[in-house]
Amino acid sequence: YFVVIGLFVALGTVFLLARIPREARRLEREAAEGSPPLKRRQLLNVGLVMLVSQALQVLIVSFMIGAFFVVFGMLAIDDGIRTQWLGHPGNELFAIDLFGERLELTTELLRVAGGLAAFSGFYFAISMLTDSTYREEFLDELTSEMRDSFRERAEYLRLRERVLSAAAAPEDQANADP
Repeated sequence: YFVVIGLFVALGTVFLLARIPREARRLEREAAEGSPPLKRRQLLNVGLVMLVSQALQVLIVSFMIGAFFVVFGMLAIDDGIRTQWLGHPGNELFAIDLFGERLELTTELLRVAGGLAAFSGFYFAISMLTDSTYREEFLDELTSEMRDSFRERAEYLRLRERVLSAAAAPEDQANADP
């Protein structure tokens, strides 16, 4: 069970790792007009920010889907249906009574909800980078913030160059006068 969950997590991470460098370079080209290209470490930092941000989004979506299926399973699957499907009542972790109905949380329900959440997270990670609707919904805010950072970096580098040029000008003039 955990091997399959780990496989979905690993595949989703590999997909993000494969796509993020391209996204970071594209973002740099679009936003860093007229400024020097990012150094390798800076580009790595941009990629890392994008990876962590997207991984957190995938984790939150996966967790919410898993929580939904746990609640749905507790409400929809009673002891009779579970016994019919499993051939035994299941391994009950705890139960509560709600409006006269007995809601049971079982190990089997957690395993199914966890598997569905992991698969959904894997699908979401791929969709987030490939589907234009998902890109607009989940990546536009991040890329907008990153574009602002690139523009501010370009402005900083221009100002820094002006200050360095202005500081060097009196020094050059003093060396030229005998």
